[in-house]
Amino acid sequence: MRLILTILTLFPFLTFGQYDPKMEEYQHKKIITKSDTINYHIYSKGRIEEKSKILIYFHGSGGNPLFMQTIKTDTIKVVENGESKNKIQKSIFLNTSVPFDLERIPNDYVFVLISKKGVPFSADKDSYKPSQIFYKNESLNYRVWQGESVINDLTKKLIKKPKKVVIIGHSEGSDVVAKLGQKNKKVTHIGYWAGGANTQYYDFALFIQKDVQSGKITQTEANKSLDSLFTDIKDIENDPNNAEKQWLGNPYRRWSQFTEPSIDNLLKINKPLFVAVAGKDESVPIESSLLIPIEFIRHKKDNLTFKIYPDYNHSFAKLPQNENEEWSWEFMNVFEDFMKWVEQ
Repeated sequence: MRLILTILTLFPFLTFGQYDPKMEEYQHKKIITKSDTINYHIYSKGRIEEKSKILIYFHGSGGNPLFMQTIKTDTIKVVENGESKNKIQKSIFLNTSVPFDLERIPNDYVFVLISKKGVPFSADKDSYKPSQIFYKNESLNYRVWQGESVINDLTKKLIKKPKKVVIIGHSEGSDVVAKLGQKNKKVTHIGYWAGGANTQYYDFALFIQKDVQSGKITQTEANKSLDSLFTDIKDIENDPNNAEKQWLGNPYRRWSQFTEPSIDNLLKINKPLFVAVAGKDESVPIESSLLIPIEFIRHKKDNLTFKIYPDYNHSFAKLPQNENEEWSWEFMNVFEDFMKWVEQ
C-alpha cells in the first residue's frame, strides 16, 4: 500500500511534497470543562514530560479535520514466475492542514495541534462534512480560548516550567496568534504567517483595486465589483450570527467573527514577533501586510522581525515557471528560518 501526502491550507488539496506525517504517533489529550471539550494532539520525539519547550501550530480556515484520507483501489498488471497477473493495489491519499515535516521539529520541543470545535482529528474525505456544531462555534475568540486553555493545561500537567512557549499561526491562524500572543503571558515567541494587517474584508476590496492597476479591469468595472462587495459585507454584518447563510464558502458567522484588524492586536504584543509575508500571496495582498512594520515604527516598537519571501505564494510554495518545472514547497524553510530566530 502506498501513501500519497497532500497539504490542506486555505485552499484545499495543494501538494506540498512526500514525507511521513506520523499521524499515528500523536498523543491525544482532552480538556473537559462544564460546558465544552477541547481536543488537542501532541507529537513528541520521546517522553513529553522530558521536553522543555512547547510549539503550537494554528492552521487556517475551514471545518475539515487535520488529516483526511481516501483509499483508492486499482488493478495493475504484474509478472510473477513468467506469468502476467492482475494484482490489487491500494493507495492512501492523505490530505492535511499540517504542512510540517515532523523530523525537522527540534528535539527539545513538543509539537501541538488543536482540533476545531466539532471537528475530528482525522476522517474519510469522501464521506466527511463539517457539522453545524463547528459552524455555530467558529470564531476568533473561540480559537483564542482554545489556545489559552491548551497552554494552561500543558504547563499545569505535562511541562510545568517550559523554557519557551512558541505559537505559529498561518492564514486564519495568524489572526488567532495575534490575539492570543497579547493575552497569554506564558507565550514567549510568536510567528505570524501569511496574514494581513487590516480587517479581512479590506483584502477583497484591495484585490479588486489591484486588478485596475494591473490593467485587468477598468475602474468602472471595479466600481461595480466594489459596490457588490460592500452590499455583501452589509448583509453579513446585518445578520452576523447566521451559521447557515454563506459567502465565499464560509457562513456569515465566520466572517463577522474574524473582522478584527490584526494590527490592533499585534501592536499590543511586547514579545518577539516574527511576521512572514509571501510576496506572491494570492489570498492576502502583500500591501495589507506592509502596514505592520509601518505601524510598529510609528508606535516606536522594536520587537518585530518582518520578512518578505518574494517568490512564495500563500502556502509558502514556489509556482512552476514553465511546464518543465514542478511546485517547490518551501513551508519548512520558513519554519527553519523562524526557529533559528527563536533560538538566537
